[in-house]
Amino acid sequence: MKKYLHIDLTTSLIEEKGIDPALARDFIGGSGLTSRLLYDMINQNTDPLGPENPLLFMAGPLVGTSMPSAGRCSISALSPLTGYWGESNTGGFIGPEMRFAGYDGMLITGRSDAPCWISVIDGEVKLHDAAQLWGQDTYQTQKIIQKILGEPKARIACIGAAGEHLVKMAAVINDHGRAAGRTGMGAVMGSKNLKAIAFRGSGKVPLVDPEIFRAVVNEILKELKDDIPAQAFKMAGTSGYVNMALMFGDMPIRYYQQGEWEEGSNLSGILMSEKFLTRNTTCYRCPIMCGRETRTVKYKVDAVHGPEYETIASFGSLAMIDDLEGVIYAGHLCNVYGLDTISTGSTIALACEMFDKGILTQELTGGLEIQYGDVEMTHRLIELTAHREGFGDLLAEGSAALAVRFGVPEMSATVRNLEIPMHDSRAFSGMAPIYALSPRGACHLQGDMYGVDIGQGPPAELDIHPGDRFENSEDKGRTAARAQAWRSVYNALTVCHFMNPKASQLLKGLNAATGWDYSLEELLIAGKRIFTLKRMLNSKLGSSRTDDRLPDFMLKPLKTGGTLGFSPDLDSLLAGAYREHGWDTETGMPSQETLEELGLGFTLRD
Repeated sequence: MKKYLHIDLTTSLIEEKGIDPALARDFIGGSGLTSRLLYDMINQNTDPLGPENPLLFMAGPLVGTSMPSAGRCSISALSPLTGYWGESNTGGFIGPEMRFAGYDGMLITGRSDAPCWISVIDGEVKLHDAAQLWGQDTYQTQKIIQKILGEPKARIACIGAAGEHLVKMAAVINDHGRAAGRTGMGAVMGSKNLKAIAFRGSGKVPLVDPEIFRAVVNEILKELKDDIPAQAFKMAGTSGYVNMALMFGDMPIRYYQQGEWEEGSNLSGILMSEKFLTRNTTCYRCPIMCGRETRTVKYKVDAVHGPEYETIASFGSLAMIDDLEGVIYAGHLCNVYGLDTISTGSTIALACEMFDKGILTQELTGGLEIQYGDVEMTHRLIELTAHREGFGDLLAEGSAALAVRFGVPEMSATVRNLEIPMHDSRAFSGMAPIYALSPRGACHLQGDMYGVDIGQGPPAELDIHPGDRFENSEDKGRTAARAQAWRSVYNALTVCHFMNPKASQLLKGLNAATGWDYSLEELLIAGKRIFTLKRMLNSKLGSSRTDDRLPDFMLKPLKTGGTLGFSPDLDSLLAGAYREHGWDTETGMPSQETLEELGLGFTLRD
């Protein structure tokens, strides 16, 4: 669309800004272009919850087109949870609708004196009083705004109680229960007194060569019918991975302390389909339809969005809870209040571990007995966290802060202060450098090596090949780095990771849409450029080579389960990843030559 909105909530300034074509080509869109646009606006003096922290919604060049599964939106700012680069990603329809309304993105700066919300209807932008919305949950907020606008198909990104109370793991919720969950972007919205943004548009995304684009899309759709991983996601959603994850030892148990747990099978996605599933749900133009709408009789909720695998593991096996209906309700509460299920579930599980070891006591928790296996206590802690009440005020700061508060920083399962997702790097060694180098903190969507090694990852055209999941070598680290570069391209396009067509097909579609002339080699270099820029931004914010680590207890082998006593050799894996990225193996920093070759020489001044 060649432009984005800038809204300064302090002054009520609303202006359109053009996107530099050269920057667009070099950084593509999504979190790639966002990292470049925000690079000069963020430094160590930026308060993540201050008016100076810029919040940027950004789509990618394929979003809103007929390309399957290209319906995502990136939301970025300085993270209040980690203190480093904050990046989240959501599906649904919010990204396409933003483009249909006329814009590739929206930059929000400043802070409104009173709660407000923004509407963008076919290029017409308005600021509204949100007094009647403040205090409403995310589902109520979406319905009320649609009614106010008289637009039942308006797409709304909003915060709930967690964002309003500046909970550092607060999510931005859209399209019922879709979430931009990670790194606390909901808290940034709350700090700006911004309750919601609504988009509705009738425009179309222009294509430079619509005929070639259409042909590529048809080719991808035809091949998707025979794509076994894609069809598996359609049948069982991500929750269908539960049994396989337990077999591999990939699904974390008892806060990553235990190798196997027979009761974990009670969390099976097959069981969820049989007992609780009401229908499949989908994002814009997605033939996979991995989303799940469930219900719970016990908790009297007829339409629960999800849960997906990460939520099932974080509120289930991580906390030794095998009550699937209770886990479904925990995910529902997070959607209602606007909380990241990974960070919230992991922080609660850490509290269980600390209570189990006597570090936390009822005297310190306000009388709460926080134990593994107690799903009702989990529900209570979610509510307390979302409203910063009682012990929930401490949980609202996240795992790293909770562990530091009680003198046990080594106990938190975090990287760069972000909670590790529900894939254990002892099950897939390639995940160790993925977590250690991920710019937003531990993230399975910065390079899904667990998918690569079971044959469900990026295409082999990129020299990203399945291998031994227990391999400890520099070569494995190099493969992980290439996966990071490719997923950086995905997060810039922005395309769902569950769709893995041939790289050449995606390339052809991108060039047909934009008129660019990327080669496959150049596209992978663009991924490295984006990944390296985020590295330099984190360096400017104070991160260093010492942060390229995993918690020590997660590098110790488990004696039972699918990991077979294995632990990743992080030093060897990192050495390979550094070399592939063109970074110094001792300092972990990109060389001047690498920066110049990638067009990032401007970062040297910092």
